[in-house]
Amino acid sequence: MFPCRGCLGPLGREAQAGLCGRCWSGLVPLPEERCPRCALPHGGTCPEPAAWQWGDALWDYHGGRPPLGALLVPAIKRGELGWKAALLDRAGRAPLPAFAWEADLVCSAPTSWPRRWSRGFDLAQEAAAMFARLLGKPYRPLLRKAWFAQIQAGAGSGRRRSLPAKAVTVRRGDRLDGAGVLVVDDVWTTGTTLLRCAQALKRSGAGDLAVLALFRSLPS
Repeated sequence: MFPCRGCLGPLGREAQAGLCGRCWSGLVPLPEERCPRCALPHGGTCPEPAAWQWGDALWDYHGGRPPLGALLVPAIKRGELGWKAALLDRAGRAPLPAFAWEADLVCSAPTSWPRRWSRGFDLAQEAAAMFARLLGKPYRPLLRKAWFAQIQAGAGSGRRRSLPAKAVTVRRGDRLDGAGVLVVDDVWTTGTTLLRCAQALKRSGAGDLAVLALFRSLPS
């Protein structure tokens, strides 16, 4: 029998998509004592800018041994579709924060079209559409990311924070008229992409905003 692709141990009965149950237990929730806006454990003012009322994530990106988010997401974006299906299955069974149920509609943080074309899918969009179905809310692909926007994955925090405001825009013709919007992303690192999403939505007339990610990267 093949070993687990994460820890190289035996797969066992709880295995899914080539990962053993022990590895899947690495989907670690965030600390209970965390900020309701930036989802970080801190006291006082949020260390990162936020243009939304509520923010959270399902799991710690570097949680588990091996760090499961850091293992899964880059591999999924390189084409590990079995891992993508398994991750979305588990996300669909995870409890969602109370604020998600208050949104009027759901959208996703966008990927530039060259990246989406090369991958053949958009993980954030698939997660957002799934959450919309679970919440009984409409999903709308409101946002687009300019083709010139730099790739965020693997970039340092300084480069991530330099993403210009014009890199994310609301699609032409979309009217929000005060609607509350839940923005879904796959990985929340510095929050700059989410900030640009929120700013674009606010410029287009959105009401209350909230963000939800599959994974949150916590400071080491």
